[in-house]
Amino acid sequence: MKRNFVKTALAVCSLAVVSCGQAPTVMGPGEYAVLTVSKTDREVPSNYSATIRGRQDIDIYPQVAGTISQVCVTEGEQVSKGQPLFIIDQVPYKAALQTAEANVAAAKAGVATAQLTYDSKKELFAKQVISQFDLSTSKNQLLTAKAQLAQAEAQRVNAANNLSYTVVKAPADGVVGTLPFRVGALVSSAIPQPLTTVSDNSDMYVYFSMTENQLLSLARTYGSIANTLKNMPDVQLRLNDGSVYDKSGRIESISGVIDRSTGTVSLRAVFENQGGLLHSGGSGSIILPSVHKDCIVVPQLATFELQDKVYVYKVIDGVATSQLIEVEKISDGKEYIVRSGLVPGDVIVMEGVGLMREGTPIIAKKLPAVEQTAASESVESETAKEE
Repeated sequence: MKRNFVKTALAVCSLAVVSCGQAPTVMGPGEYAVLTVSKTDREVPSNYSATIRGRQDIDIYPQVAGTISQVCVTEGEQVSKGQPLFIIDQVPYKAALQTAEANVAAAKAGVATAQLTYDSKKELFAKQVISQFDLSTSKNQLLTAKAQLAQAEAQRVNAANNLSYTVVKAPADGVVGTLPFRVGALVSSAIPQPLTTVSDNSDMYVYFSMTENQLLSLARTYGSIANTLKNMPDVQLRLNDGSVYDKSGRIESISGVIDRSTGTVSLRAVFENQGGLLHSGGSGSIILPSVHKDCIVVPQLATFELQDKVYVYKVIDGVATSQLIEVEKISDGKEYIVRSGLVPGDVIVMEGVGLMREGTPIIAKKLPAVEQTAASESVESETAKEE
């Protein structure tokens, strides 16, 4: 009896070893969800880090030296062109202007005297009382007096300008930035930082960069850079807190030079900022939609990767047959745009792809029409929810 038990145990172990060493190459037939491939349009958003700047960010520097006697604005105040921002001590510049005006008056008197002398010399020369030398000397003295008057006039204009420069005015409409200098601070045109910055925030410029390959792709899509700017869709701005700005923008310029250090090209989009929500110096990201017409889209769940290549299982004659496809990844991580490997009308397996084997018999799972449509557009609906 003991021998029979040992033989039976050995037989069971042998069967177990044989069954473990001969794994099945195909799975048993079963029902699987399938998808019939068709062409569709897809709008794929791409995100680019961006910086926000005012239409004009004008650094304000003084044109004359002196101490600040008055600060006329506050930080963040909306100012108009020509509105005073700072007043620099005017006492020395008023004195300089008075001196220049006195010099002009003296120069005018000198011209009048020289003119009288010259007129008298001309009469004497006509009567041959004086020589030509005396007449020419008198004329030269008159010309010298007139030159001194012109010089005094120029000095007066310069002094008047310097006095006007003591009132630092806004060069354009905009919003006042920080005010690092206060009353009593000594300033000049050589200070390392500006008195303030006036930003025109009615429209905001948003700068971002894309790679050379991305720019080439856009140019091929639209035909040229000029057509790209003309026909590109509007862009959205995602703010630093994750929210999307409620107004869309337009890309209005593409730099003609590629940065050698980064291999990128700079683009500029403009956004309206009537509500003042956007501030110069902020950051965010540009959402640039890329429209793909008549493309084949498959869910990533219906694919598997092998040695960095992407495959799907096509249903051919009722069995699963692996098919290599060339894809473009969509940023949502849920779909692929198929460039090659599939054509409209192909049927692919939608579920269980990771465990499926070549040649597995496929029985198409019967789904209601609504459910099948939802399955084929699952990623599109998920994207809409996220937005």
